[in-house]
Amino acid sequence: MCGLAAILCRSSAPPVDAGELVRIRDHMAARGPDSSGRWIAEDGRIGLAHRRLSIIDLSPAGAQPMEGADGRLRLVFNGEIYNYRALRSELEAAGAVFRSDGDTEVILELYRRHGTRALGRLRGMFAIALWDDENRGLLLARDGFGIKPLYIADDGRTLRAASQVKALLAGGAVDTAADAAGHAGFFLWGHVPEPHTLYRAVRPLPAGTWLWAGVDGGRAEGRFFDLSAELAAARALPPDHERLRAALQDSVRAHLVADVPVGVFLSAGRDSATLAALAAEAASGPVQTMTLGFAEFEGTPRDEVPAAERIAALYRTQHRTRRITAADFAASRARILADMDQPSVDGVNTWFVAREARALGLKVALSGLGGDELFAGYDSFRQIPRLVAATRPLRLLPGLGRLARAVSAPWIGRFAPPKAAGLLELGTTYGDAYLLRRGLLMPWELPSVLPPEMAREGWRALAPLLALEATHAGIGSPRLKVSALEASWYMKNQLLRDSDWAGMAHSLEIRVPLVDVDLWRAVAALGAGKGDMAACAHPPLPPEILNRPKTGFFVPVAEWLGARDLRGWAGAVYHAFTPGGRPCR
Repeated sequence: MCGLAAILCRSSAPPVDAGELVRIRDHMAARGPDSSGRWIAEDGRIGLAHRRLSIIDLSPAGAQPMEGADGRLRLVFNGEIYNYRALRSELEAAGAVFRSDGDTEVILELYRRHGTRALGRLRGMFAIALWDDENRGLLLARDGFGIKPLYIADDGRTLRAASQVKALLAGGAVDTAADAAGHAGFFLWGHVPEPHTLYRAVRPLPAGTWLWAGVDGGRAEGRFFDLSAELAAARALPPDHERLRAALQDSVRAHLVADVPVGVFLSAGRDSATLAALAAEAASGPVQTMTLGFAEFEGTPRDEVPAAERIAALYRTQHRTRRITAADFAASRARILADMDQPSVDGVNTWFVAREARALGLKVALSGLGGDELFAGYDSFRQIPRLVAATRPLRLLPGLGRLARAVSAPWIGRFAPPKAAGLLELGTTYGDAYLLRRGLLMPWELPSVLPPEMAREGWRALAPLLALEATHAGIGSPRLKVSALEASWYMKNQLLRDSDWAGMAHSLEIRVPLVDVDLWRAVAALGAGKGDMAACAHPPLPPEILNRPKTGFFVPVAEWLGARDLRGWAGAVYHAFTPGGRPCR
């Protein structure tokens, strides 16, 4: 886990500014406190820089930018490749000779032999910037689920790429004009949805894709993984406990690959409990686990600590609990907002538990993130299909839903959530119903928190209803439709992004074994639920964990702020990113 930076100057542009490259790199110092590197080509057309958090091959041989054996290729890379040992053995059998013991050199050699076809063979989380001197171009690539971030600012003459939006801005050469869609998207979702940021000039590289940019201005792009297409092609299989357990064991074993200790974030939920059980089974020694609790919840059903401690005792982990108070949040609030790379209403819990993990001396921790998307754990898997079925007749009368919303929206908030006004308008398709379910604010509320013209322009540019429908197009199963929506929107744009910035703020790599291409391919078609997943833990989880109602890992941010709900926190976050911005009411 690291931070990367790249600047490509096309033939018509001035050469790479070394100072800018270093500013971008060093803004990401927390992502890689162990070492740093920089390389600029003699002709100044390309510069690569890197901050390193040493996880695999701790020696100087693993330093980046890394040069290929023949001098043709150079690479900076953020993430981990869990099948690098198998790939290395295959390459060695074909005659390759390696100078290091890590995964970075494997990427170089695999690309040298197979080009962009190599990307689909990498199991892991990654963002890659690879310079090909023979072909005079830069390859950028991002893993299939978008676990690792990669942002690009390309003005047509100079292309800049980095692991963080704020790092690109720190370079001082990127236009900061506002992207109305990014601003509207934040209030709509509680995060900035891809393919937007707050800035028109900065865009994320889409998950599962690669981009080639040549010094001569040439450009090509491709896709090596598409989750929606994978789910559309999935065919239902009969339940198979052994296959499910084997797939989970395989993913957990892969995610334990490291040359440093690996811990587990442990809550009272079945996802992290199952991970802790499988990690304890696979690890060669005791597994370290940690739980985050909140003083406000102590002694209430929301308190995760007692159940988590019972799980830790069952699997004999080395466990530590940390309770957070309103005072802790107040003391850390400015730091949290400074560490946040893009505005988000989530991530506070991950920031605190990552801080605790790092205080324990850990560099790597496993998270149960992704279990709800894969094993249909959210209530959206039940609510959305029911709502769509109930409102199907209204598709023939689209004006009726809009009329009902227009009439009720001004007053319904006094008696019910503002979303209630949109039930008849945004309930007739899976995409619409998903927006209704996950939206922080509703579209008609945007002018109350943004300048009206920005709100209108942002909504038009987002076109979220069309994008949401495209996400599940071609998928027949209602369950897999919702799975595609949750994984492609909430998980990718909020949960994974928040895990990245919140973990990296403390130089902690957060791995997500339940967000794994091999696992999803093996399990998505099985129709397995949370109970099936939890049944894979040995020894079995106790009944009080298996039967515990899902509460979600709730953080009392609203209570700490004295607000009614997360809208108040959204306003505070937005103001931190846009001083002088209008507050969220």
